[in-house]
Amino acid sequence: MTVPTDVDRGAPVLVHHEIDITAPLDRVWRLHAEVGRWPSWQTSITAARLDGALQPGASFTWTSYGFTVTSEVYALTEHHRVLWGGTADGITGIHEWVFAATDSGTRVETTESFAGTPVEADPAGMQRVLDGSLTAWLGHLKAAAESTAG
Repeated sequence: MTVPTDVDRGAPVLVHHEIDITAPLDRVWRLHAEVGRWPSWQTSITAARLDGALQPGASFTWTSYGFTVTSEVYALTEHHRVLWGGTADGITGIHEWVFAATDSGTRVETTESFAGTPVEADPAGMQRVLDGSLTAWLGHLKAAAESTAG
């Protein structure tokens, strides 16, 4: 298998969202990179486990909305970008996160592609699900980063 270097731009579902967070880049990055701590601030994630460091080739397993996924880290540039993905229940997701320091804190952009038979059967429904999931994730990340003490 070829390791992806980007989301699948030709996938039936492609979602992009971004948010500005009034918190330092290092704090936002740490919240995001500490996979095992996701359930402490991300209410839709009930379990998350990464053995070792978040780095290319590492795998982590997490459960969101009752759906358990094992994702592989495809690419990572510390404090800037992470690309991961995996396949579960016939859906292949590839998810990119980009972080950038701004004058007021941090800008986070996230793009995710969904492909596979279940996606092709209901692309509009899958688009709504993914839109809602990523919007919620960004909102939780913002709330956690902005409420965390220095």
